[in-house]
Amino acid sequence: MDTNNKKLFSGALLSVALKESVIKLNPKVMIKNPVMFSVEIGSVIMLVVTILSAFMKNDSLGDFGYNVVISFILILTVIFANFAEAIAEARGKAQADTLRKTRKDTIAKKLQDIKNPIDNSRFTEISSSELKKGDLYVCEPGDIIPADGKIVEGLASIDEAAITGESAPVIREAETDKDSVIGGTKVLSDKIVVEVTANPGSSFLDKMIGLVEGANRQKTPNEVALTILLSSFTLIFLIVTVTLQPFASLANTPISIAALISLFVCLIPTTIGGLLSAIGIAGMDRALRANIIAKSGKAVETAGDIDTLLLDKTGTITIGNREATAFVALDNDDKEEFIKYCLISSLSDKTPEGKSIVKLAKEKSNATIDKDHSSLKDAEFISFSAENRMSGVDLADGKQIRKGAWDAIKKWGSQSSESDKNFLEEKVNDISNNGGTPLALAIDHKILGVIQLEDIIKPGISERFARLRKMGVKTVMVTGDNPLTAKFIAKQAGVDDFIAEAKPEDKMQYIKDEQQLGKLVAMMGDGTNDAPGLAQADVGVAMNSGTQAAKEAANMVDLDSDPTKLIEVVEIGKQLLITRGNVTTFSIANDVAKYFAIVPALFVVAIPGMEALNIMNLGSPESAILSAVIFNAIIIPFLIPLALKGVKYRPVGASTLLTRNLLLYGLGGIIVPFIGIKAIDLLVNLFI
Repeated sequence: MDTNNKKLFSGALLSVALKESVIKLNPKVMIKNPVMFSVEIGSVIMLVVTILSAFMKNDSLGDFGYNVVISFILILTVIFANFAEAIAEARGKAQADTLRKTRKDTIAKKLQDIKNPIDNSRFTEISSSELKKGDLYVCEPGDIIPADGKIVEGLASIDEAAITGESAPVIREAETDKDSVIGGTKVLSDKIVVEVTANPGSSFLDKMIGLVEGANRQKTPNEVALTILLSSFTLIFLIVTVTLQPFASLANTPISIAALISLFVCLIPTTIGGLLSAIGIAGMDRALRANIIAKSGKAVETAGDIDTLLLDKTGTITIGNREATAFVALDNDDKEEFIKYCLISSLSDKTPEGKSIVKLAKEKSNATIDKDHSSLKDAEFISFSAENRMSGVDLADGKQIRKGAWDAIKKWGSQSSESDKNFLEEKVNDISNNGGTPLALAIDHKILGVIQLEDIIKPGISERFARLRKMGVKTVMVTGDNPLTAKFIAKQAGVDDFIAEAKPEDKMQYIKDEQQLGKLVAMMGDGTNDAPGLAQADVGVAMNSGTQAAKEAANMVDLDSDPTKLIEVVEIGKQLLITRGNVTTFSIANDVAKYFAIVPALFVVAIPGMEALNIMNLGSPESAILSAVIFNAIIIPFLIPLALKGVKYRPVGASTLLTRNLLLYGLGGIIVPFIGIKAIDLLVNLFI
């Protein structure tokens, strides 16, 4: 992302935000925020009172000059509140403009014969805007990818810096879970054929721009609940303020309309009312700055409350593909021949595991067999079948080679003795117990040995899970591996629980079971088989490198495809909730302090007993009201950086966090107004 957008404020953003602050004074816009709408109504009433006081002398109307100052400060209070929301929106729109610059109408090399993508030399150059879903286009080194799509042929190194901000290129390859490409990115090497997966105007980049701008951002359930609470407070204080007038008449203490409106504005929770929207928008903005696209504010907010996190093992906890690390032959004297047949059996295996077996075999032996070798002429390669869990090759000389899961090969290897099977089964168990995946190899129904595959756990992953544990989040690894392998990897990675031999429906059931216990569940995934779970989870985070189905099902997309990023998602969510809670605490504490500033000053002359509450000892009723109103206005812009940046989250216990925040924002919310209002009162009295 544009580094200029990372600045909290800039001249351009301030200019846009100030303009929007005035535009937002439109009552149709303001009514969405009941607290600040009440302040706006109060400002309009004060303007009318000010005009009347210029021509009429009346105690209830007050002094013209004093009314002008109060009116100006009340309008300023509303503008400051609008500015908080406007600056948050402006930052998002600035990022959207940066993304728009990425979206260009580029040249697309559309293939003429979509039935034969192998012949990718025949293409027609058209505008990228003319591409439709299902079209095929070819990209060569240096080409800008014209539209979102799925690679159907080839692999390439892609520069996605324009989208993710990451300078390191990524590899995208056909027939893998990393076959999707994004329009606007650049091909650095090799040639690929891509099938368009999105219609014009509905690309991933278009969706990003819409989400960033936040035009359709809806309030989250917590925001709605807090808005209702604040509206209730506003109504209560309106009743309290109105009933003060007859009370003042009985006490022979006339109160001006300016005093009543000022008291009302100072007592209602204007601080949180003015900053509530900005806090929500900033939460989504912080997610974006972490290269996470949140499709809703609710997803960010929910992330702060999750109890359980499901992570797919492959590509999430582990680096990705399993790699062959060792050959275990039944007879060491025949190990060279065993490795040779492992190589032959994997020549047609295009999976990453198969490729790693070929690579290791060439490193460990002198085998140089390839498809042109005489022994492979007229050979019949047998693809892997989920039914028999084996693959292999039938050679022209009659030899049958099979490679696959131990249980399947053990059954197929009918010519092996029980002692040989028992010996190899011990090796298989050793590999499984140590976190590896065993593949057995047999020739002509006789088992020759076992290939060891291993998952490589991503560095630093256990430390990350430890941090999640401190946050109170339970981590669960989901894998299709057998329980022994799953248990070993779970222990190495530091997760709290695991689901072995998991099918898509198993993930769904686990999520539902947790949700029925009243827990909020998050899930990360990248494959099509993860899509149902991502859709069911309260927070679903899909890898940008994953399939289109996963990205559509999730309510967040990690542009960096970094599984450990979920820790940042959780922290951003908790940061949003804590920031909102702290500002609410500070705002309510402010109201208490402002009550002690204004009410005693209004009635201390008529009711001497009120002197006991006049602990601020302000200069006069007029200066007390003016000082409180000024403080009420200027505290909002002072808290805007806090609303936008958020309160820094630390993984500590809930009781510790509550105690610290009450002391800092509760006590601070009382002390700061006492000091601030007193200081303003001293300055006001210098000029009165």
